Amino acid sequence: MSIPELQYSQPVYSVSELNKAARNLLEGHFPLIWVEGELSNLARPASGHWYFSLKDEQAQVRCAMFRNRNMLLRFKPENGMQVKIRARVSLYEGRGEFQLIAEHMEAAGFGALQRAYDALKQRLAHEGLFSEEHKKSLPRFPRRLGVITSATGAALRDILHVLKRRYPLLPVLIYPVPVQGDEAAPAIVRALEQANDSANCDLLVLARGGGSLEDLWAFNEESVARAIHDSQIPIISGVGHETDFTIADFVADVRAPTPSAAAEIASPNQQEILNQFIRYESYLNDLIVIKIDKYLQILEHLKTRLKQQHPLRRIEQHALRIDELERRLSRGWENTLRHQGLRLDRLRQSLLSQNPAQQLQKLNARLEPLRLRLDQGITLKMQHTMNHLAEIGRALNAYSPLATLDRGYALITREQELIKSVSQVETGDHVITRLSDGSLECRIEAISTKLDSD
Repeated sequence: MSIPELQYSQPVYSVSELNKAARNLLEGHFPLIWVEGELSNLARPASGHWYFSLKDEQAQVRCAMFRNRNMLLRFKPENGMQVKIRARVSLYEGRGEFQLIAEHMEAAGFGALQRAYDALKQRLAHEGLFSEEHKKSLPRFPRRLGVITSATGAALRDILHVLKRRYPLLPVLIYPVPVQGDEAAPAIVRALEQANDSANCDLLVLARGGGSLEDLWAFNEESVARAIHDSQIPIISGVGHETDFTIADFVADVRAPTPSAAAEIASPNQQEILNQFIRYESYLNDLIVIKIDKYLQILEHLKTRLKQQHPLRRIEQHALRIDELERRLSRGWENTLRHQGLRLDRLRQSLLSQNPAQQLQKLNARLEPLRLRLDQGITLKMQHTMNHLAEIGRALNAYSPLATLDRGYALITREQELIKSVSQVETGDHVITRLSDGSLECRIEAISTKLDSD
């Protein structure tokens, strides 16, 4: 006895179909969302993908972050860290597990600061606070350097160490301020205003050591940025490490990657200056020696000239010179007169050769044979033309219809229309018959065709 097959009114899903439908439903319903929680069970297999859980006090959710996304993070996540992720909701079909696919991760609290930083940076840039046209040039040899930083921080020690090594003659005025916390930004603004009001310095360095975005936040405050922009004294910003960028860096006249680098930029190098002085001293010594040698040579030359050019000797030389010039002038005058006489003779001969009477005689001699050639040419041309016209007349007469009349033919016209066929006339029409010696007016009495005549 066979068992009857059961019939179901609803469709039956396989497990794979159900999981796939659930995944499509989740991914189609939820857009990218932000989720915050504590990082746990973080695994980093050799594939480069990350697998972890986000949890709070009541629940947890499995998460995955693929290699092409996690390699873009600016920090290293660790278990127990409070983070935010931007993720899409999905389901892992192989195990039917609900999960989040993370596209981005940031430490909790970091995102708000970063967004505030980006918004302020964009607004100040739009106002022109970062523009190069507002940047002031730094003095090459500062009269006094002002340093705005913590009095107990490592940044100040680094700056003073660099200044002592490079240019210990540079006076330094320290404006101690807190560089972290709520009081830092107002203190920095007051120090900038005090330095500008007193005008005791002609260059300022604003510095602190490295730290997180929260640690450096005082240098991202709008009040600090505007105080830097309003400063009449050039400012070098040396905040944090080389990879740290603050709003103060963009507004300052020069940005240094570290406090030590700021001190390098602010101070001239005494060793380079000394080397330059040594080069200048050597150059001046060489120049003085060359000048002295040159003037000694000039002096010797003047002594020799003074001996050779005694006033009496110079008078004698000038007298001889005058006599020589007089002789040259006389010879020159004679040569000039002789040259002008020869030139006048040449002009006279040229004038005679250009006499119009002689020219006319020559032209008449050339004209007579030309006249004879022209007459002969005209006679030959007319004879040739008459012969050609006679030939054309004979040819025209041969093809003229009037010549056929002389052979006994006639031309029949009606109202100046040549009759070529009997179909052109009717009985009773008047026509004109032209013969070789006259014409006849005729009337058509009867018409017969070629067939009729045959």
